[in-house]
Amino acid sequence: MNEIIKIKISEIDDFNNHPYKVKLGDELNTLVESIKLNGLLVPIVVRRKENNRYELLSGHRRKRAYEILGLEEIDAIVKVLNDDETTIFMVDSNMYREKLLPSEKAFAYKMKMEAIKHQGKTLRHNGTNIRSDEKLSEKRNDSARQIQRYIRLTYLIPELLQIIDNSRKIKEKHNLTMGLLPAVELSFLSKQEQQIVYSVIAYEDATPSYAQTIRIRKLSKKKIITFNEIDKILLEQKGNQHEKISFNKSKIISVLPFDLVKRDKRYIEQYIIEAIKNYNNIKK
Repeated sequence: MNEIIKIKISEIDDFNNHPYKVKLGDELNTLVESIKLNGLLVPIVVRRKENNRYELLSGHRRKRAYEILGLEEIDAIVKVLNDDETTIFMVDSNMYREKLLPSEKAFAYKMKMEAIKHQGKTLRHNGTNIRSDEKLSEKRNDSARQIQRYIRLTYLIPELLQIIDNSRKIKEKHNLTMGLLPAVELSFLSKQEQQIVYSVIAYEDATPSYAQTIRIRKLSKKKIITFNEIDKILLEQKGNQHEKISFNKSKIISVLPFDLVKRDKRYIEQYIIEAIKNYNNIKK
């Protein structure tokens, strides 16, 4: 079962909706140099598909390194697994990575949860019924409840999910971050409501606290989420309200280019200043 064979890179397809990202950077460059000097120390793992092709289960970075080096064949172990077994193996074999982003964990847990549920709606362990999230937490540092929280992240719009991922990266200047618990609360909002929340976050250059997201979720239940309502909540976090000029921000946001709204607040201010200057020049 674990015989190592050589397979052409061109015959290997990536796992569909693979949750783990292959990031360009120092780690990948180090792997490329290691393979160039020492060869492949750990074979990739694949599953045979139809039409003499293979599906990659483990080793996406190694495969990418081979492609960068221009190598045509790679050592691989071929597994015989059904679809659910394949998903579970793929998630488990990649979960060992130390620097997993919250989004990677979220989609990986969700894929494995769905595979476990598909295998059998009720799981039994030593004669006792157990939930699929409890099964997932076995041999993991995350509890069943924490796994449920991560899976909720898959309901966030990409812009909010990116903010969560930023919290696990090296903090850069102007990088917005947000904790897991506030993100979970926002995940219960509709996509349209999340987009409004993100517009306020981008405009104010601030993210809500856990207590504030609970209030935002209550607004959602009452169907009264607006730019102004969310802005009032976030301003409490920022403070110094007396320094701000009072005006209807939602009306201003509605006439600004969408791409501009997503940028840093200083760009919006500069845009408005230039627009007023141009207007005054036209009047002259």
